[in-house]
Amino acid sequence: MSDLRQRLAISEAHLRRINDYLLDPGSEVINEFLAIVEKHGGPDEINRKATEARRLPSLLERLGAAGSPYLAEVEWLIEQRDGGAFCTVEAFRRKVLGDRAAGMSFDETNAVTLEISALQFFPWLIAEAKQAIENGELMPGRYIRVRNMAEQTADNGDTLAVAAAMQVIGASYVETLDTKGTDGSNIHLGGPATITGYFGGVGQPNDHALQWVDEFLGYYTEYGVRQVLNINPGTVLLGYLLHKLGIDIEFKISVFMGNDNPYAAMWTLIGAQLFAREDGSTSLIGFNWANSVDNATIEKGATIRSALGLEANVRFEHHITETQKSIVIQPYDRTEELVELADHVANISAKHEGGKPEIDGGREHPSDILDYFTPKSDIEAGGLMSAMERNYLDKHDALNRTAAALTEKGLSFIAAQNLHK
Repeated sequence: MSDLRQRLAISEAHLRRINDYLLDPGSEVINEFLAIVEKHGGPDEINRKATEARRLPSLLERLGAAGSPYLAEVEWLIEQRDGGAFCTVEAFRRKVLGDRAAGMSFDETNAVTLEISALQFFPWLIAEAKQAIENGELMPGRYIRVRNMAEQTADNGDTLAVAAAMQVIGASYVETLDTKGTDGSNIHLGGPATITGYFGGVGQPNDHALQWVDEFLGYYTEYGVRQVLNINPGTVLLGYLLHKLGIDIEFKISVFMGNDNPYAAMWTLIGAQLFAREDGSTSLIGFNWANSVDNATIEKGATIRSALGLEANVRFEHHITETQKSIVIQPYDRTEELVELADHVANISAKHEGGKPEIDGGREHPSDILDYFTPKSDIEAGGLMSAMERNYLDKHDALNRTAAALTEKGLSFIAAQNLHK
């Protein structure tokens, strides 16, 4: 076997050939990519604009200038944070364990990030905060958004308000760009009637990968949006290259990419390592495992991640619950499996995309992944906004159940870090 293993080594000649292509002034696809970066001002100017756009005072000022009703709610959130309205981690543990909490120690080594998806509308965050204050619950440490970008930026400062709120509460968040393959980019596909056409991937054909770069840099410089969802091998590579150039963007890879075995994970991580900066950092901040993976696959993926020096950089995002409709067979609930992993797999997040199956499934309007792509005007016309907010709060409840399950085992979690001391 040792003889076979030696055959796997990558030759310096092959690596040199890759570098020669990347550095060749005649490389058309690289030239087209660099032209977009230069159009936005080059790496230093791009980062400068993004840093300014992301500053909390700047975000609040823009909300005020736009007359956004969300400014008052962000300010309310700041008041609640500063006034200590949210439960402490210690208080949450006492709520779960009662008198046992005083005698227990908690392993902080591999704290699990509490993640929720998808925060489609800013008012849902405020509803969630009010419930968390009233019931002594935890706010997530990570939020995923899948709302149409063009729609949200035109909606009372929704994008600005979420960006500000994330800084206030101390959570990370991800936006989903509009160039994501369901925007008519493939003229031969159109919804459920052509669903098998999507099986090769969501798709960003032809020049849509470059459009994705252009869109990303636009929202990065205008709104300070640093992290976005990534669903295509081409845009994953371009995300690596943007960071390699010195642009401080980040991305996470969607469940739709299909990392469903250790070798898929190895390929993703090799790409991150190959294009890492000299300090070892990479723009890949995490990826969703496919819903089909078992714990052994995640454990093997963790050994690969550690061997490549990416354990601290790349989060494993694991679906613990899923929407009731349009994505998996229900009931789907991976809470117990997560607890088994959490004491030895580092940098993992527990993603809640649905409520507890028995509750979510009983709703008059159960959660549905297809709701993510419904315009706000259609939601309001159908009278579904309150039902969809209820779906979101069911996910919040499921997230707190996961935190409780970890607590019962003496394990720790990462909630919104500015709220829960």
